[in-house]
Parts: sequence; C-alpha cells; structure tokens
Amino acid sequence: MTTTAGSSRRRQRSTRLVVAVLLLLAAGLAVASSAVTGSWLAVTLAGACAVVLGAAATKITHTELMTVRVDGARERAAQAQAFRELDGRRAAEGVEFAADMQGRLARRDAVVSRLERRLGEAAQELAEARRSLSSVEEQLSTSERERARVGERLVDAEDRATQAVVRVAELEAEVDTLTAQWEAAEAALASRQVRKGA
Repeated sequence: MTTTAGSSRRRQRSTRLVVAVLLLLAAGLAVASSAVTGSWLAVTLAGACAVVLGAAATKITHTELMTVRVDGARERAAQAQAFRELDGRRAAEGVEFAADMQGRLARRDAVVSRLERRLGEAAQELAEARRSLSSVEEQLSTSERERARVGERLVDAEDRATQAVVRVAELEAEVDTLTAQWEAAEAALASRQVRKGA
C-alpha cells in the first residue's frame, strides 16, 4: 500500500511539472504568435495570458515544491519515529543486557564469595591439621625419648639381672662349698668325738 501511494505521488508530481512546463510553453507560444501578428492588442493580451499562465505554472510548481517538502517531512518524521522505536528497542535490549550482565556478575561474585569462604575454612582446617600434626609429632618424639629411656633401663635391668644370676650362681657355689666344708667339719668333729668316746 505504501509503495502504491509513493508511486502515485511520483506520477502526480511528474504530471504537475509537465502541466507547468506546458503552461509556460503555451504562454511563450502565445507571446511569440502575437508578436508575429504585430497587433498591439494581441501582444498585450498574449502578455497578460503569459503572465496568468506563468503565475499558474509558478503556483503548480510551488504546490509541487510544498508537496515534496511535506512528503519529505513526513518521511523524515516516519524515519525519526522508526529510529525512535529502534532506539527504544535497543535501549530496552541494553537495559536487559545490563541486567543480565549484573545478574551474571552477582552470581559470579556469590560463587567467588563461597569459594573464598571455603578456601578460608580449608586454610583453618589445614592450620588445625598442622597444629595436630605438630602435637602428634611432639608426642611421638616424647614417646620415642621415653622408649629410648625405657630401653636403656631395660638394658640396664637385663645387665643387672645377668649380674644377679651370675652372683646367685657364685653364691650357690659358695653355699655348696661352705656346705661341703660344714659337712666335712661336722664329720671331722663327729669322728673325734667317736675317738674320744672309745
């Protein structure tokens, strides 16, 4: 429908300009033909007719010019409206894009905050684990020192036990020797008494 209206306007404009040109040609022919006749009245009437036809041609040209200007203004207004609508859509898209980006940034910031919290908790857990490991290493070192002391005491006790066993064996040997000597002394004493009694 717009194309038809635009093409009809173009045809109408061309028709108006053709009519204006024809009027000017008619005025020029009227003046030229009256000049050939040589009549003063004919030249005056032809001049007046030329002026009227020129005024009509000027009016038609002016109307065409005004129509072209109005149509141009309408087209520019339509273009401006289309640009306004396009700009409005782009502005809405920009606002939507900005909101989407802000949402994404907010989600990313939330994820980063969560990760930072987790990292802080992991760092605390690591510090606690290190403290526990230090404590366990200290306890292990203490236990190893204690075990070394106990080992030394055990070696010392085993040495003393060995010495005690040796000493007991020596004492038993002495007891056996003393017992044998005692028995020999008793036997000698008994044999003396037997001799004295006889």
